[in-house]
Amino acid sequence: MANSCRKLIFNIYLVFYCSAVIMPHICICSQFTSSPIDQFNKDPRAFPIATNGEIFPWHELRLPTVIIPLHYDLLIHPNLTSLDFVASEKIEVLVRDATQFIVLHSKDLEILNASLQSEEDVRYRKPGESLTVLSYPAHQQIALLVPEKLRADLRYSVAIDFQAKLADGFEGFYKSTYRTLGGETRTIAVTDFEPTEARMAFPCFDEPLFKANFSIKIRRESRHIALSNMPKVKTIELEGGLLEDHFETTVKMSTYLVAYIVCDFTSVSGTASSGVKVSIYASPDKWSQTHYALEASLKLLDYYENYFDIHYPLPKLDLVAIPDFASGAMENWGLVTYRETSLLFDPKKSSISDKLWVTKVIAHELAHQWFGNLVTMEWWNDIWLNEGFATYMELISLNITYPELQFNCLESDSASGGFCYSDSKKTSNTLAFQLAFLRKNVELKEMMATWTLQKGIPLVVVKREGRSLRLQQERFLSGVSKEDPEWGTLQERYLWHIPVTYSTSSSHAIHRHILKLKTDTLDLSEKTDWVKFNVDSNGYYIVHYEGQGWDELITLLNQNHTLLRPKDRLGLIHDAFQLVSAGRLTLDKALDLTRYLQRETSIPALLKGLEYLELLYRMVERRNISDVTENLKHYLLQYFKPVIDTQSWVDKGSVWDRMLRSTVLKLACYLNHAPCIQKATELFSQWMESSGKLNIPTDVLKVVYSVGAQTTAGWNYLLEQYELSLSGAEKNKILYALSTSKHQEKLMKLIELGMEGKVIKTQDLAALLFAIARNPEGQQLAWNFVKENWTHLLKKFDLGSFPIRMIVSGTTSHFSSKDELQEVELFFESLKAQGSHLDIFQIILETISKNIKWLEKNLPTLRKWLLITT
Repeated sequence: MANSCRKLIFNIYLVFYCSAVIMPHICICSQFTSSPIDQFNKDPRAFPIATNGEIFPWHELRLPTVIIPLHYDLLIHPNLTSLDFVASEKIEVLVRDATQFIVLHSKDLEILNASLQSEEDVRYRKPGESLTVLSYPAHQQIALLVPEKLRADLRYSVAIDFQAKLADGFEGFYKSTYRTLGGETRTIAVTDFEPTEARMAFPCFDEPLFKANFSIKIRRESRHIALSNMPKVKTIELEGGLLEDHFETTVKMSTYLVAYIVCDFTSVSGTASSGVKVSIYASPDKWSQTHYALEASLKLLDYYENYFDIHYPLPKLDLVAIPDFASGAMENWGLVTYRETSLLFDPKKSSISDKLWVTKVIAHELAHQWFGNLVTMEWWNDIWLNEGFATYMELISLNITYPELQFNCLESDSASGGFCYSDSKKTSNTLAFQLAFLRKNVELKEMMATWTLQKGIPLVVVKREGRSLRLQQERFLSGVSKEDPEWGTLQERYLWHIPVTYSTSSSHAIHRHILKLKTDTLDLSEKTDWVKFNVDSNGYYIVHYEGQGWDELITLLNQNHTLLRPKDRLGLIHDAFQLVSAGRLTLDKALDLTRYLQRETSIPALLKGLEYLELLYRMVERRNISDVTENLKHYLLQYFKPVIDTQSWVDKGSVWDRMLRSTVLKLACYLNHAPCIQKATELFSQWMESSGKLNIPTDVLKVVYSVGAQTTAGWNYLLEQYELSLSGAEKNKILYALSTSKHQEKLMKLIELGMEGKVIKTQDLAALLFAIARNPEGQQLAWNFVKENWTHLLKKFDLGSFPIRMIVSGTTSHFSSKDELQEVELFFESLKAQGSHLDIFQIILETISKNIKWLEKNLPTLRKWLLITT
């Protein structure tokens, strides 16, 4: 049983994959009713024009599947002085249907020449036939025209020589720089291909279903090293002092997982139980920050291999901290790349939250070595499978490998006992029990279809009438209430099979039921004072209690909150505020629910309540609603004073103790709580006097820096330290502190430094603008900057890239007035007219509209509630 349970999650993933991905696409050749050459001959006028004026023989965004790649032989030679590269490749392809052209992807590459050899040519070493190359940049495709029709079921070898500049951004084969302790700027070359940027590094069939093997060779100078997906097998010395590294041929994989790096990094290594060599690479000055990542990687790799009972299929696993990186990490098979803050851990500067983040990201990317790399989606519309299961495995793996981190895991109390399982047998048995219940009561495939083939999450509405529970399910809609005209349309045809659980005052038992219908009725065996659905918040649904349901639970929490499990208390807080956004619960009810928090001993539940209250405060503060802002500030400081006053300014306690300390003191100082400001100022002064050598406790580092940044001398000193720091975690804390200044000229200086990209790296510009936009003194400044510098931003980031999306969303989505909405609408319209349209524009406009509606509906309630309670 235990061994089978370890494979359970991966098998479920395969079931999801088969039902949601494979079944709708039984055969990829069925995408075409006739061959590409027949389509072209039938009506050539329907096809686009190549850059040389000739007709391009393919008109679809997706590549034809009449030719599939089997093997790539790549030779790459980057020049880190001239910042370009020359390369050549041979692609072995299989022709599935006769054709006179080969279409593949290429973006910003200069094709020098291309030739073709048949199997017979290769066997007898005959020279290849030269091919005509056509280019259609709109689809990032090239077509290779062959002199004679390629015959079906035969293999051919395509040779292409090409060159390009190392990219300036964060995609394809790009350059990255870092500064040494001595102030020298050094350059490395690194790849990042997901989803569709392998075509920027070499011509290829750049779609995930076109899996192939890759043999990679890299030329470099002796002062550098080269890394790729597989281990290096040999190095050849060339004329002129160059070295050529040859790497083992990869397993069959998609192009987006190919990776190679040329750098001067150093590493620390270890060996997993299965013999896999694991190495962590970073720039030489940051080598000392790699050790925790090695420990975590070895532990997590061992855990995954044992849990899935499927060996990691490569002989080595490298994790590399990249100085310039757009996202958090990328799961390239065997060569996982990370932003430095997602991999490196500095014990003197990294907080417990930083440690948790690093561990989570490593766990996520290592899970992808199975979920995504081993089993891959056919197209990007199914990437939710990869990301969803990798995210889920963060929870599973961290709870078992790092129980002290107590990770999405709550403390015990007198009523419920512990919930933090450090024993894999307990987790496996629990999962097995849940699945056994499902198998007994419902067809798993039928149930999964309701969750994979429709978006969103369900709302379960519960009404207790005597000993009967009336259940109703709806689609949960945030920001859309029943009174809105679109509500009915948005609800149509949505129905889930929901495995619901509930507990009552009359029993410790957990009751289970599969809700398949829009409405259903359950009978209680005895009279009860209250009922609580979604036990331990394990279900993926929100619960609303009609009638007296919420009042009964509020009374329960105020009288004896420990009668509910810690996760249930957290879940109630979450659901209540979500229901306010959906117009199903009044804000005063949700606020009343938080009144018991003074007595809450479960830190996650306390943090959840504080999170929502702080969101309310920041919303009214940004809108400059002074009376409500002052009253809410007074309430928070008065009501949570016992929690604030018990916090120490040292790094000690459990993970949750330390996270509470960071959160509470950060909020208290933000609200100008005098004792908090005094202590933080004292620590900051001591740190300045020590020339930055004093080790401030990491849990309060961000708080201390933020308070120190409010003076001109402190702000300037922090900026100096930012430039000198070797710790990415510390730099993040300093940058956040700098962004909290109330002086707009200082905030503008930060933006200018971010645009320049030297002191503040371009990779951090999006996060910087986001932080400044959350500062009441900087929100308009950040928004104006984006409007006035849009063309400059597009020179740094591609339209549609993650940084651009974050910049647009981060500087607008918190708006909550009609004037702001109109301003954003006009700006988006102007961008559309220029051809700069993003799909998130509509989402942002809807978000602002929801913010306006929320504030109009709930501000009077909040104002009245504060007057009553304070």
